[in-house]
Amino acid sequence: MTLRIEDYALIGDLQTAALVGMDGSIDWLCLPRFDSAACFAAILGDKENGHWRMAPKGAGRCTRRGYAGDSLVLESVWETRTGTVKVIDFMPQRDETPDVMRIVEGVSGTVEMEAVLRLRFDYGSIVPWMRRTDGHRVAVAGPDSVWLRSEPPVKTWGQQFSTISSFSVGAGEKVAFVLSWHPSHHRRPSLIDPFDALESSLRDWEDWSTRCRTQGVYREPVVRSLITLKALTYGPTGGIVAAPTTSLPEELGGVRNWDYRFCWLRDSTLTLGALLSAGYKEEAAAWRDWLVRAVAGDPADLQIMYGLAGERRLPETVLPWLSGYAGSSPVRTGNAAVEQLQLDVYGEVMDSLFLAKQQGIPGQRHAWYLQLSLLGFLESKWREPDEGLWEVRGPRRHFVHSKVMAWVAADRAVRTLEADPSLRGDAARWRAMRDEVHREVCEKGYDPERNTFTQYYGSAELDAATLLIPRVGFLPPHDPRVVGTVDAVRAELGTAGGLVRRYSTEGASVDGLPGDEGAFVACSFWLADALRMTGRVKEARELFERLLTLRNDVGLLAEEYDPVAGRQLGNFPQAFSHIALVTTALALAHEENAG
Repeated sequence: MTLRIEDYALIGDLQTAALVGMDGSIDWLCLPRFDSAACFAAILGDKENGHWRMAPKGAGRCTRRGYAGDSLVLESVWETRTGTVKVIDFMPQRDETPDVMRIVEGVSGTVEMEAVLRLRFDYGSIVPWMRRTDGHRVAVAGPDSVWLRSEPPVKTWGQQFSTISSFSVGAGEKVAFVLSWHPSHHRRPSLIDPFDALESSLRDWEDWSTRCRTQGVYREPVVRSLITLKALTYGPTGGIVAAPTTSLPEELGGVRNWDYRFCWLRDSTLTLGALLSAGYKEEAAAWRDWLVRAVAGDPADLQIMYGLAGERRLPETVLPWLSGYAGSSPVRTGNAAVEQLQLDVYGEVMDSLFLAKQQGIPGQRHAWYLQLSLLGFLESKWREPDEGLWEVRGPRRHFVHSKVMAWVAADRAVRTLEADPSLRGDAARWRAMRDEVHREVCEKGYDPERNTFTQYYGSAELDAATLLIPRVGFLPPHDPRVVGTVDAVRAELGTAGGLVRRYSTEGASVDGLPGDEGAFVACSFWLADALRMTGRVKEARELFERLLTLRNDVGLLAEEYDPVAGRQLGNFPQAFSHIALVTTALALAHEENAG
C-alpha cells in the first residue's frame, strides 16, 4: 500500500537528501546531488523502481519515530512481540563521498531484522551489475557505483535482482550499514566509521541549531523548519532547492506534477528574511552570493530558477516507465517554467539584496551595478503581461502580484540610493517609475465594488499572492483596500479549517491545466500574517496554530494540503512552506513581545 506523503521523513548531507518511510524503507534518493538521477525511486512507482528497507521481519510501520534532538538524525522504533529495536538513519555531511548510514540498535529482547536493497539507477530504469569485493557488495551501471558494507559483517545474498540480509539484534547490540556512492571509474571510496559519523553528525546539527536566537512558544517548529531549510541547501554553492523531490502530485491522480529540485529566485526574499531573523547571517550571505552569481549577465536573460550551481538549462522530460505517486502521472524531470517571463522575480531580487544590506551583510559594488541593469530592463518591460509567480501554463496576463513586485523593485532602488547617496543611480527616475506602477495597479488591479485587488487586470478572480501587498509595503496594513482584500481572499479562496487556495481552478482555469489542487500551505501562512498586520492578532494566532497541526509527526510540510482527505500533497518537504512558517512565527513572537 502506498505510504502517504506525510509518512516520510527527511535525511540529508547538504548536497542531496533521502525520504525514509514509516515502514523503514528509503523510497527516494538522488546521488550524488539533489538534481541527479534517483537510485531509489519507489515513491514514484513501486518497489521495483528502487528502495532500501530495514525493519523487523514481518513488521509494518514503526511504532514511533522522531529526530534526535535538534538534528537531522532520524530514529525509528519498532516494538515487537520478541523485543524492541531502533533504526537510526542519517547522512553525515560529506567531504567527497555521499554516504547513507543505517544503524540497527537492540533496545530490549531479541528482534529478527530483514533488509532488502533494490538499487535501480536512472530513476528506477536500470538494474545494476552486482559483485563482491573487499567486503562490500558493489553495484555498477554506467557512471554510477554504489558500495554496501556492514559493521559487524552481516551475511547478504542476491535474490530477484536485490540484495537481502537477515540478522538478529539483542539488547545493547548494534549493526551498522553504510551505502556509499562514487563515480564508477574511481577507486573504492575511503571507509568511514558509522558510529563516529553518528556522533559527529549529532554534534554538527546541535551546534548549528544552538545558533538560532529564537525563543518562546514557537521555538520548536521554527528550529525544525530552519533545520529543514538547511537540509535543502546545496552546501558547495549556498543555493536552496524548493524541494528534494519531483512529481509528487498537487492532486492525487492528476497531472500537476513538477520537478522542484532547483533554486527559485522568488524564494530568496523570504529565505533571506527567515535566516536573518533567526540569526543565521552566514547562510544568508551564502544565499545572497549564490543569487548574485546566478543572475549575472544580460538582464533580458534573467530566469525564474536555476540549477544548484546556477545552471540555466533545465529541460523538462517525462519518464514514461514510472507510474507516478499513487498513479499520478506524468513523472517529470527538469522544469519548462524556466523559460517563462515572470516579472515579479526582478522585484524579489531587488528586495533580497536590499534586505541583505539592511541587515548588515556587506554590500558589493558590482552587485549594485547588476541591480541597476536589472531595473533598467524592468523599466521597459513591466507593462507587459507575464506568466506570474504561479507559473501558469495558460495565456500571459497582467498579474497584479507581478506589477506590485515591479513597484517593489523601483522602491528598493529608491530607498537604497536614499540610504547611500554615494551610489550611482537616478533616484528621481526610479521614483517616477514607482509612482506610475502604483497608480496603474490601484486603477486596473483593484475592484472598487468588491473592495479587493484581483488576480489580474480585468479579472473577477482572486489570488492569494495579493495577501503580500502590505508585507512588501505597497499599501499600509490598515488601508481599507488591504483589509478588503484579506477578507475577500479568506471568503472566496478559503477551505475547511481556514486554509486558502492560491487561486480558483474551477472552469477555465487561469493556469491552463485540468484538474484541481489542494490548499497552498505557504498562502495559508500568508493569510495568518495578513490577519496579524491588519490588527486581528487573535485570529492570526489561531490560524497559525491550526497550520502547525498540518505538520507530520516529525515536523515536515509539503507544498499543499487536502483539507477534505486530511493529507499532504505536492513535493515534500517544501522550502516555501517552511519559510512561511518561520516568517509568521517570528512575526507573532515579535507581536507578543511588543505587547
